[in-house]
Amino acid sequence: MHSFFDYIAAAINRRPLLVAGAIAGLLIVALIGASLTTMETGMSTYVDENTERGMLLQKYVNNFQSDNIIVLIEADNAFTPDVLAYVDRLEGELADERYVTGVTGITDLLKQANGGILPTSYAEIDQAKARIPAEVLSGMSPSPTMMLSIIGVEPGVPQDSTFSMLDSMNARIGISSPPPGVVVTLTGESAFGQQMMNEMSVSMSTLLLAAMILMVIAVGIFFGHVRYRLLSVFIVGAGVLLTFGIMGLLGIKISMVVIGAFPVLIGIGIDYAIQFHSRFDEEARKSSLPDAVRNTVTNAGPSVLYAMLATCMGFLALWIAPIPMIQGFGIVCVIGLISCYLAALVIVPTAGVLLRYRPLQKSTDAQKKGGMMERYNSRVGSLAGKVAANPVPVILLCALIAVVGIQLDNQIIINTDEKTFVPSDMPAKIQLDKVTRAMGPSGGVPIFVQGDGILTVDGLTWMQDFQEYEETHNSKVTGSRSIVDVVKEYNGGSIPDTNYEIERVLGLIPEEVKKRYLSGNSLAVIEISMIQMENNAAMAALDGIQRDISWNEPPPGITAHITGMGEMFTNLIREISSGKLLMTLLALGLILTFLYLIYRRLGRAITPVVPIVLIVGWNGLIMYVLGIDYTPMTATLGSMTIGVASEYTILIMERAFEERKRGATLIPAIQQAVSQIGTAITVSGLTTVFGFAALTLSAFNMISNFGTVTVITVAFTLIGAIVVMPAILSLVGAYEDRKGLKYPTAEEATA
Repeated sequence: MHSFFDYIAAAINRRPLLVAGAIAGLLIVALIGASLTTMETGMSTYVDENTERGMLLQKYVNNFQSDNIIVLIEADNAFTPDVLAYVDRLEGELADERYVTGVTGITDLLKQANGGILPTSYAEIDQAKARIPAEVLSGMSPSPTMMLSIIGVEPGVPQDSTFSMLDSMNARIGISSPPPGVVVTLTGESAFGQQMMNEMSVSMSTLLLAAMILMVIAVGIFFGHVRYRLLSVFIVGAGVLLTFGIMGLLGIKISMVVIGAFPVLIGIGIDYAIQFHSRFDEEARKSSLPDAVRNTVTNAGPSVLYAMLATCMGFLALWIAPIPMIQGFGIVCVIGLISCYLAALVIVPTAGVLLRYRPLQKSTDAQKKGGMMERYNSRVGSLAGKVAANPVPVILLCALIAVVGIQLDNQIIINTDEKTFVPSDMPAKIQLDKVTRAMGPSGGVPIFVQGDGILTVDGLTWMQDFQEYEETHNSKVTGSRSIVDVVKEYNGGSIPDTNYEIERVLGLIPEEVKKRYLSGNSLAVIEISMIQMENNAAMAALDGIQRDISWNEPPPGITAHITGMGEMFTNLIREISSGKLLMTLLALGLILTFLYLIYRRLGRAITPVVPIVLIVGWNGLIMYVLGIDYTPMTATLGSMTIGVASEYTILIMERAFEERKRGATLIPAIQQAVSQIGTAITVSGLTTVFGFAALTLSAFNMISNFGTVTVITVAFTLIGAIVVMPAILSLVGAYEDRKGLKYPTAEEATA
């Protein structure tokens, strides 16, 4: 280990310009890689396409799901000859776009009711409207000021192609010269996804800018005793740029959850920069620059490395998450932490040598500030001494709060509704909500049927029996439709008696009608219509339908499974509920394993983990009190807390061991450790809070809520380190004293 750090120190001392050039070259490559990063929304961010569920959903989407685009036309009076003529012309132009299968709207209904000709006068329009059933007319025109046109899109069109198609359609609309007062907007799921991606890009830029500004403020306030104080901000910027570069080169995409990783990295990365800068300033005050470089790299390098690796353990646990964007969050955080650590390790001493670093002389004001810090040290040390002298009441009180939090954690709502994650004033959301209110929400559940025998008498009979059973025995089901219903319509109301007759009837059905329910000869879909339900009720209803499929199983060679986007979002509730617990437990296990490998003593490894477990419980309590839901982002909180909190608790424990080695008794050693480390971790924690605080500025509710909780979590982390850790150290220290155990530091234990 030391040979690696010795080599880096020697390279910086001997060839500082070469090292600086290498850093500059690496940042240029990172800049190129950063230009390759792309945003990602939609299905692939929620479900792993390599799992059975993901593959089934992708197969269904490719063959059956058509993400229709809705044209929303608004005017003071939508039923005027000029407006209708314009809409009819626009629909014809939009129908010429690639991937479009057809465009239907109010003008088609009026033509059908007027002998195939679009009405050209107010009287003809009123007469045609009177011939259209009221429920049909209201579906396409909920009010006299609003009309809807539905653009059919081929199934399985890639997201990039869909977005390009939307851009082309918007361009057509922009030059279509609508009558005065007419506003035309594209809406629907695809338009919502495209605008959400654009909003994500803007939000990420805003968050990064806000985080960097807050870092400048924090460093200016808390880190004014060193020369070149803003060097730490540059280092964090370099670390974030390296992270973007690696993401672009590896093809890691940015999702809603991954956006939140960057302010987190800035908040944690600034700590690494400050640690190295402080140590270099300290060494430069008492030795030559070459010695300061060597001592900083070889002494601070390993200790900060242990802290960084401990933090990574928490984020590594996110890699088992069932949701791809949570996995991406964990991957990006680990990449970012390593990048920020390496940037701080190399840039601080290199800049010191090239700039011929000279420590600032302590002025009278600085000495006064030092007096304030000394008083703070004395107070937190005194508090730690009192806690160490009475550890049991403190631990019991903190544990009781944690237990309450853990109990309340199960009552926190799990929210997987993507519409609630985005800004409430996002135009695409407003338009989609408007259409949903007009047309009513969609509550359909597709049953994906596969097998060579679906177009046989047995296959069609099973589908018919299953549909009838669900309609008559399931109170949540309002209706169903499949290829069976179409075949019966073309065969006098019944299923043909032979496979030959089935094939003949299928030949009579137009291809446009068949492809909605049938793909080839082995793929079919049953569309089950259901009432709108809350998440838990919907999850129970889907489980009931799946049980019905298992009980009333299809004929041999045929399989049937529930799929679709509704099933995916509903299933996310179950995955988040179980996944957040598994990720937290894995993070604890990884931290324990890591600490055991460092200290080679189980009791010593458990000591810094106890406050972390309590903090996880406190997080549940504060989320419940603030009414913050679990989302794909807040589901990462347990693992992230474990990673962040471990650094502070380990630093306190390490310093206590050091004091014990010097001959101090238990309580004075704990008191001295907290008094010496307390200010450092408080300043570091407050600086980290500034980085996390940028998340609260996000227009995305999911990200801003995550920011609020993480800021509070850092405060809990400081409490855990300064208050809870002395109590744990007191109990563990008393036990080790009775056993006559020694107090090696982490560096000595791994030497």
